[in-house]
Amino acid sequence: MAVHKGSEGTVKVGANAIANIRSYSIEESADTLEQTVMGNTSRAYAASLSTFSGSVDVYWDETDTTGQGALTIGAEVTLNFYPEGDTSGDTYYSGTAIVTGITRSASFDGNIEASISVQGDGALTETTV
Repeated sequence: MAVHKGSEGTVKVGANAIANIRSYSIEESADTLEQTVMGNTSRAYAASLSTFSGSVDVYWDETDTTGQGALTIGAEVTLNFYPEGDTSGDTYYSGTAIVTGITRSASFDGNIEASISVQGDGALTETTV
């Protein structure tokens, strides 16, 4: 059984790594269509449309123009999520996404952080480097 550390991962906007990633998440889901008819004793469903969404949490870096800087509200970008790293043979997930939200936060005793939310536009694909 392969086990990977979160520190192995990265997220890229196209081919450009996003700087100072603290964490990320991607969620895939599918709608269902109810197909229950009279006489059924249990509800019946069929798979319908799928989608994905996610977020990337970073330490804010205004100099990261091709990573964090490319993730502006409304931007449509190709995101590549590499859970186990980006070396040959590693699995990654890729999809077009629209940036739907950015939250920046700071405290007197901490780093400035940002959380960037995205909504998938199309399918999320799984492939290898």
